[in-house]
Amino acid sequence: MEILSKVRAFAREELVGAQASLDALAEAPLPIYRRFHERGLGNWWLPTATQPGHGLTESVDIVSELAYGDAGTAFTLFISILGTTMLSLYGTDELRERFLKPMRARGSFCATLGSEHAAGSELTKLATTATRSGDDVVIRGEKSFSTNTAFADFLVVIAQTSDDPGYLAVVVPRDTAGVHIRKRWELNGLRAAATYQVSLEDCRVPARYVLRGHGLRVVEIGLNASRLLIAASAIGIARRIRDLCMDYAETKPLRNAMLIHNPVFAAKLGQMEMLIEVMRNQCLAAGAELDAIMAGPAANEEFLRRRALKSVLATKLFCGQAGWQVASVGSEMFGGHGYTRENIIGKLVRDMRYVAIIEGGDDSIRDTLFTRYVIPIANRT
Repeated sequence: MEILSKVRAFAREELVGAQASLDALAEAPLPIYRRFHERGLGNWWLPTATQPGHGLTESVDIVSELAYGDAGTAFTLFISILGTTMLSLYGTDELRERFLKPMRARGSFCATLGSEHAAGSELTKLATTATRSGDDVVIRGEKSFSTNTAFADFLVVIAQTSDDPGYLAVVVPRDTAGVHIRKRWELNGLRAAATYQVSLEDCRVPARYVLRGHGLRVVEIGLNASRLLIAASAIGIARRIRDLCMDYAETKPLRNAMLIHNPVFAAKLGQMEMLIEVMRNQCLAAGAELDAIMAGPAANEEFLRRRALKSVLATKLFCGQAGWQVASVGSEMFGGHGYTRENIIGKLVRDMRYVAIIEGGDDSIRDTLFTRYVIPIANRT
């Protein structure tokens, strides 16, 4: 796959050797993102005038290669898929033409504003409101975590409304009056990603910028794509940890030999390789299911019927747990040195942790799997 070789080259040339700067919480590394786009790679899942976008099955390995270099950069480059999926499925032709077409051409970004401090994972308790005012919608509220907001082309804001259907997903151009960045969060991992707290003060947009359907269902559907790619990033981080362990073992003396010849080490690395392989296979299977639905004649209706896919939920949950096993074992192999800021393994451990936290923590995912797929259909609410 030509795009995969290009992404692999980008990761090796731009990311692997830049760990110190990418982990320093410096200004969002926009020059790196621009160089990614200059290679024809930005927003690879969106179609161009001459070719279709790359599907989620292909995106699994693309994200793995990016995360091998730096998971924060990978997250920044793929997380726009959450907003673009919602807009692609439930936006009008006008909205797709105005907002999606320029994104692929410019390699630019969008951001999704759903999370709020008090609501946590209970999106039904969102306090942000969207009020109809003539031909417009006025949005007011405070959003806790939103990546890329400061340099996005547009935002997709999830808000409650007094009108049916109760919750809306609204496209808000980034330059709309009343959008204020309050702070950039200092994350423990993914420090190259720029995640913000955002205030929305009487943000007025045309009512035709509201996406079709119930806002909470629309965002839940969009999360299928982004959750899958979060899971895929665990593969890249785990592969990097495995390779670092191998490099270390070739130079680390142990009992008159090198660590690489130790059977305990071999068993641990064999276990890592098994987990990496299963993570990838699980991601590819979930990606194939998503691609099949997207290629169908009525993808928007099919997603409304199925919403959060079981395969994606299970994949994110598994990759978060399996990736953490790899990171934990890998960290132990470096001894005390692995517990210092001077060793890259510490960064990789911090980066890996996000897979089980972002866009639904493990307990939230378990609860969704239980309520949607374990409870007998007749007893579901």
